[in-house]
Amino acid sequence: MTKTEVIASVAGDLNATEQAVDEAIARATTLVQAMIGARSALAFSPVAGAESQAKAMEAIAALGTARQAMVACHEQLAKDHRRLGFGVYADRWQDKGQGDTRPETAGQHLRAV
Repeated sequence: MTKTEVIASVAGDLNATEQAVDEAIARATTLVQAMIGARSALAFSPVAGAESQAKAMEAIAALGTARQAMVACHEQLAKDHRRLGFGVYADRWQDKGQGDTRPETAGQHLRAV
C-alpha cells in the first residue's frame, strides 16, 4: 500500500466510526421515544418503566461522550497528519450530512500529500 492508500484507509475508518456513533445515538433516542410512546399507548403510569428509560438515557449520554472522543480523535489525527508533513488531505468534500452542493466543486477530489 502507498502512503496515500494507508491515509485514505484510516480516514475512511474514522468516517465510518463517526457515522456509526451518530447512528447509535439516533437509534437510542428512537428507543426512548418508543418507550415513552408505548407507555402512553398502554395508559401506564409515568413511573412504569422509569428505571429502564433512565438506563437508556444513560446510554445516550455515554454515546455523547463517545462522540466527543471521536471528534477529538479526528482533530488530533488532522494535527498528526499535518505534523508528519502530509499536508491537506480529503478524499472528497464533505459537509457532514449535507454533501457538497457547490457546482464548482461537485465531483472534485482533494489529495495533496
